[in-house]
Amino acid sequence: MQKLFVFLLIISATSCEYFNAKKITSESIYNEELKMVNWNAVDTYPTFSVCDTFETKNEKKTCFENTLSQHITSSLQNEAIVVSQDIEDTVVLEFQISELGEITVKHINLNAVTVLEIPEIKNMIASSLNTLPQVFPAIKRNQPVRTEFKLPIVIAVN
Repeated sequence: MQKLFVFLLIISATSCEYFNAKKITSESIYNEELKMVNWNAVDTYPTFSVCDTFETKNEKKTCFENTLSQHITSSLQNEAIVVSQDIEDTVVLEFQISELGEITVKHINLNAVTVLEIPEIKNMIASSLNTLPQVFPAIKRNQPVRTEFKLPIVIAVN
């Protein structure tokens, strides 16, 4: 009987550690959550109201890129551009869309011949972005986020 009492006393004395709760701080939960989130992808791409009819993420992204490209192209076609030689260049427009849906041009990669023949091309592209319809920002975890894009635009002037 005495052995049973000693055995139960040892078990109860050592088993208290099993009932201790570990405290988890909100900061450690936050840091774990940050590690799990893929920050290189968004839940919803930036969009225009004309793209609302599309269902999938890829369809909306394609609609956004096509709408933006068509708007810039049509804006450039309305300009009176006179060149001394034919130009065929692919301009890479690097831009950022803020959490508020504002577009900011980061960089425009142009061929040297294109800049020589059309010195105002950067201003033309930038001004075409000012006449865009309202842009709705990208969404990540139900929050609007800033995104960056590279968009190729073909410039062909004969």
